[in-house]
Amino acid sequence: MVSGVIQYNPWLENRRPKKILAMRFQALGDLMITLPYIQNLKERIPELQIDLLTRTNVSEIPNNLKLFEKVYSISGKSGKVQFLFSMLLLPYLLLQKYDVVIDLQNHRISKIIRKLLRANAWSEFDRTSHILAGERTRLTIDSLQISKSSISTNIELKNKLDIESKLKSNGWKSDHALIVLNPAGAFTSRNWPIENYISFAKLWRAKNPIAQFLMLGLGTLKPKADQLKKELDNYFIDLTENTSMIEAFVIVKKATLMISEDSGLMHMSWVQGVPTIALFGSSPSYWSSPLGEWSRCFNSADLPCGDCFAQECKFGDVHCLTRYPPEMIAEEAETLLKSLAIK
Repeated sequence: MVSGVIQYNPWLENRRPKKILAMRFQALGDLMITLPYIQNLKERIPELQIDLLTRTNVSEIPNNLKLFEKVYSISGKSGKVQFLFSMLLLPYLLLQKYDVVIDLQNHRISKIIRKLLRANAWSEFDRTSHILAGERTRLTIDSLQISKSSISTNIELKNKLDIESKLKSNGWKSDHALIVLNPAGAFTSRNWPIENYISFAKLWRAKNPIAQFLMLGLGTLKPKADQLKKELDNYFIDLTENTSMIEAFVIVKKATLMISEDSGLMHMSWVQGVPTIALFGSSPSYWSSPLGEWSRCFNSADLPCGDCFAQECKFGDVHCLTRYPPEMIAEEAETLLKSLAIK
């Protein structure tokens, strides 16, 4: 059966399914987007066992979540190596006798696995439509006709992590709100100027003196973290290269606000219900913008060159991002937080 470009075979039995396998291989942000919808499915059918098949390099967070009973992972960067690991894993997957397979990747390897598992019901993610990834995830789950899906941010850990000690040892004052600054866009065409982050932080501190700013992420962000530290001094916490994925996930949950370019950390934020201001340059906003009333996305969609997906701005000025000044973003962030406080 077909609904648009979603391929699916719905669940037609009178009983509810007992075991579901979800598949999503890459990348971290894409995997994060699936979590609130799978979480909602679990909440609607608590007795349902949901397992996940993903890539090893993004498996740390799902491995630590109550949501999944089992997390299987495959290694390798090339398709051939991933296929080899998938075939080695296949006997274990066959033993599980899944009622349903949700293919949230929809590429050659996931299709082969899905067909070989011969589940009674299955659905495949729509990879091509200009629809937000979260919405496409919802439609993929809904097509199974098991239960209507929506966003749930109640994503819980299997075991509590002592994150507060780590934050305090790096200078956090526990009575201060944490504002995460995330200048982590993969390309220059996705980068809001670091000077804007500095100006935003100073503007925010002027109105909200009980606030500290935080950076997480890979070592490649260290030069930007150093610039922020130089300007913000004791009001800045540098945890770049100093957290695991799951630690970053938990720390983000403690934040009062996230200011971020398009990155995995930004998706960690909105899927947990953290107020998020997303700054999208060349990123295709029609695919990966954050959802929920707790998020705002400032993007390039209104420009003739918008959503270009180019690594470098052809005009050399990344106008799609620089047109959003720190004063505007600070005002929008304040409005967002006030709107949520009212509710």
